[in-house]
Amino acid sequence: MRNKILTVAAALTGALCLTAVRSDSAEAAGTTGGKGSDRKTITVGFSQIGAESGWRTAETKSIRSEAARRGVNLKFSDAQQKQENQIKALGAFIAQKVDAIILAPVVEAGWEPMDFVAEGKMAGEWLAGKLNGKGNVVELQGTPGAAPALDRKKGFEEALKNHPAVRIIKSQTGEFTRAKGKEVMEAFLKGAQGGGTKINAVYAHNDDMALGAIQAIEEAGLKPGTDIIVVSIDGIKPAFEAMLAGKLNCTVECNPLLGPAAFDAVEAVLAGRPLPKKSVVRDRIFEQSVAKEVIGSREY
Repeated sequence: MRNKILTVAAALTGALCLTAVRSDSAEAAGTTGGKGSDRKTITVGFSQIGAESGWRTAETKSIRSEAARRGVNLKFSDAQQKQENQIKALGAFIAQKVDAIILAPVVEAGWEPMDFVAEGKMAGEWLAGKLNGKGNVVELQGTPGAAPALDRKKGFEEALKNHPAVRIIKSQTGEFTRAKGKEVMEAFLKGAQGGGTKINAVYAHNDDMALGAIQAIEEAGLKPGTDIIVVSIDGIKPAFEAMLAGKLNCTVECNPLLGPAAFDAVEAVLAGRPLPKKSVVRDRIFEQSVAKEVIGSREY
């Protein structure tokens, strides 16, 4: 039986790529010709970047739980932030003749390009309004080369083109982690205290780095959310808790609950049904003022 690899490229906001490994037989449709107990068990390989943030943990949980709910045989691989590990995992999945592969890429290079630009734009437009069109911003970038980091920076900068008095004065990677975000923010603050330019706001590419930055701001004797405005992306529950405490001003949601959409795409492709090149899960922006109202409904 000859197998061929069909790339479907499902960009489900959380940068999930879908590749279906489909045979030339009727078995590819996911059945053996009957219904109910005759249904073929689908085997799917899932290559995850790692567990660097609460958002990523929620994404993995969504994929795992949806696979279990649908009776899918899920083979999981943690790349531990290394693209070479993902390449090895994909080779192993293909050798094992899985039916489909779901990939959350470590970096953008070498994969189908993803789009997180809109999230960066929303954050930039909100912050420019909050600063009344004037202020100095420090930026905590995600992992170098990662699609979310590249696109969230691009979108943010595009938004600021309309507000030339809002300037990014420092920009450095915080590697999407709380610890590194805190470390980098400490360095930014020391530079400002040493005679540098005053920091009016922090833009973090994810909530975890923002939470680390908040710790650094507090330890420097300043009030996060008041003395320094903080805006970030992801919309995890700890970010809403920080907003309730008055420490985070705004978070742009990037929904990690991609399991249902991912497996809908898998089943559609294996059944030979048409699938759009890109499926986008709608994101929203949440300000501090609505945190109390919506925190109880947050699933991650």
